[in-house]
Amino acid sequence: MTKTDNSQVPDYLAKLSLNGKGVVLIGAGQGIGRQSAHALAQAGARVFCVDLDPELAKEIAEEVDGIAWSGNAIDRGESRALFAEAKGALGSINAVVDIVGMAQYAKLLDIDDDKWSWHFDIVLRHAWLALQHGAQIMIDQESGGAMVFVASVSGLSSAPLHGAYGAAKAGLVSLVKTGAVELGTHNIRVNAVAPGVVWTPRVSGYLGDDGKAKNAGNSPLGRVAETSDIASAILFLASDLAGYVTGQTLVVDGGVTSKFPFPMDF
Repeated sequence: MTKTDNSQVPDYLAKLSLNGKGVVLIGAGQGIGRQSAHALAQAGARVFCVDLDPELAKEIAEEVDGIAWSGNAIDRGESRALFAEAKGALGSINAVVDIVGMAQYAKLLDIDDDKWSWHFDIVLRHAWLALQHGAQIMIDQESGGAMVFVASVSGLSSAPLHGAYGAAKAGLVSLVKTGAVELGTHNIRVNAVAPGVVWTPRVSGYLGDDGKAKNAGNSPLGRVAETSDIASAILFLASDLAGYVTGQTLVVDGGVTSKFPFPMDF
């Protein structure tokens, strides 16, 4: 203590620990999901690894000594079964991490009904179901917990050819705020991470080396995000280090959205 401050100093590294905690990770098989599985497991969590591809679910579960589960988290019945089986396998659910989301590029005037609905399913519906089913288990346990979703800077500002995807991600940001407000009395924190360009297997295949160099040059940090950068932010929000953080969307984009938006070559 000092002469003006006798407040207790916590063990900050212990706050990062997830020892003894059960975590449901939806979309665990590759990219941000795989790195998140490792981050959570290294912090001590037992990870329930969910992926639509049963082979990927099995492979990542083996990597982190977790539990594999395969199914469609967009379907209400399968989502309910997912969380029931996770509760049985883990004993308790202390955190839910949902990273699922994809985009199909199209001009706003060219998006048809099927593509619009597809985006809201693959981006938002599974998150809504995870909130309903995961939070209810936490409430019944009277244990509190953390829920972390992966949003996108496309939901915070306009991204060309991302009309449906951006609208769905903006909906996810709003859903996180509502979840935080309604579930806070149960000591359940709800947050999101909003990446920019992340060098996932899917993005790397789409952009290639030229796209990587272009996006690296656009970042104040001079590089694109690795999947581990996003997993690190997820680990923070899932841990007690973020114990007074809820309803927030943490932007992890290397500073791109902090730049002056107009050209300066005048």
